[in-house]
Amino acid sequence: MEPMFWFVDNFAKFLGPFFVACVIVLMTFVICTSYYIGLPYWWNRSPPTTVCLLIVGNWLMINTLFHYYMGVVTPPGYPPKGAMILEAVSICRKCIAPKPPRTHHCSVCNKCVLKMDHHCPWLNNCVGHNNHRYFFMYMVFISMSTFFIMVFGFDIAYTEVWIGEYSDDLVGYPVRFNDSEIIPVPEWDETSKRELPLDQVQPETQWRKGAIALMAFICSGAFAALTWLASWHARLITQGETSIEAHINKAETKRMALMHKVSMQKQYSNLVTVLKYLMKILTKYILYS
Repeated sequence: MEPMFWFVDNFAKFLGPFFVACVIVLMTFVICTSYYIGLPYWWNRSPPTTVCLLIVGNWLMINTLFHYYMGVVTPPGYPPKGAMILEAVSICRKCIAPKPPRTHHCSVCNKCVLKMDHHCPWLNNCVGHNNHRYFFMYMVFISMSTFFIMVFGFDIAYTEVWIGEYSDDLVGYPVRFNDSEIIPVPEWDETSKRELPLDQVQPETQWRKGAIALMAFICSGAFAALTWLASWHARLITQGETSIEAHINKAETKRMALMHKVSMQKQYSNLVTVLKYLMKILTKYILYS
């Protein structure tokens, strides 16, 4: 965790806008590819299924975009200025101001943040009291969205990429695919009878394959990373901790465990000393009685 904190402290302020732009570009690419390739594919297979997929997919998309936008623009929450803070636990040495409980100073924003969890470079914002729910729900919805895309995009990837690799030699010829064999199509107009130049067909096919492969890489990576991160934050939420508090409590737990070990050793040493003293007394009285 220490290298991650060092990276955030030193580079997040400058790379934050770049990370936000990357997230927007990647989400836009995934959404556009889903509509351009996925929607016609499923509509040709089953219009009722496509309607259901559109309802669920748009619901996931709206929630994902909403929570990401709110996580970016919502201030995390700062201690009120010029107000009496009755429950201040300390004074911030950088802000020279009272710090309410569970408040930490963000070295990137150079402000004290209420119930600070961490500074997220992907949001270019601190995650704190006011926007923690948006950050967590964004992770939940992006995990659900990528899983949704992977489930219903697997058949597309199999058909377009896997099977498509074995049909490259047939590009430009009048054939029709089914599940068992290739059936020549006798009825064809004059334009279709002529062999199409490969340079007119290959770019479209290669673009589709490349888009599907890139989309699979993005979705699988985002699903693995954000599902793990959402699970970790869910555990912290159930424990009533933030990321910073978990880090502090972990170090404190180790320190207390070491102190407990030292304390147990001292107790054992004291017990041995007392027992030796008692044995000495008992031996003295037994020998001289």
